Amino acid sequence: MEDRTRQEQAAPAVRKRVQDSFDLQGLMSHLGARLAHIGPGRVHIVLPARPEVTQQHGYVHAGATSAIADSAGGYAALTRFDEDSEVLTVEYKINLLAPASGDHLEAIGTVLRTGRTLTVCQLEVYGVQADGTRTLVANGQQTLIRVNRPTA
Repeated sequence: MEDRTRQEQAAPAVRKRVQDSFDLQGLMSHLGARLAHIGPGRVHIVLPARPEVTQQHGYVHAGATSAIADSAGGYAALTRFDEDSEVLTVEYKINLLAPASGDHLEAIGTVLRTGRTLTVCQLEVYGVQADGTRTLVANGQQTLIRVNRPTA
């Protein structure tokens, strides 16, 4: 069965707001990560596997894996709020299930529940081989808080 939530796109204004915010993140730029999908309550971030993000055994470092998972969840939550809102991570737990290897990693953040103040997201990270084979390498859960966008 096709995953219809992956195909659904967020409204253009929401996609622009998420992309603009993502473009301001120095860490995502430094890692070489990019947004691959922005849907209502669901965001995918891709991180190419390259030597600069690996650990001593050649796998993608847990810190890089966790960082893209955290950002995917945060941006998934942001798609649920108006333009006057931002989100900050309150906490997250991630389980590293397999060595993070492949052509690239794909982190998927999915909103499980949106509240007035707190939002809970599911986090998944897949190692994707050049042939498209996907292995779940990490999963977790995240709590975010909605805050007002700072005034300039």
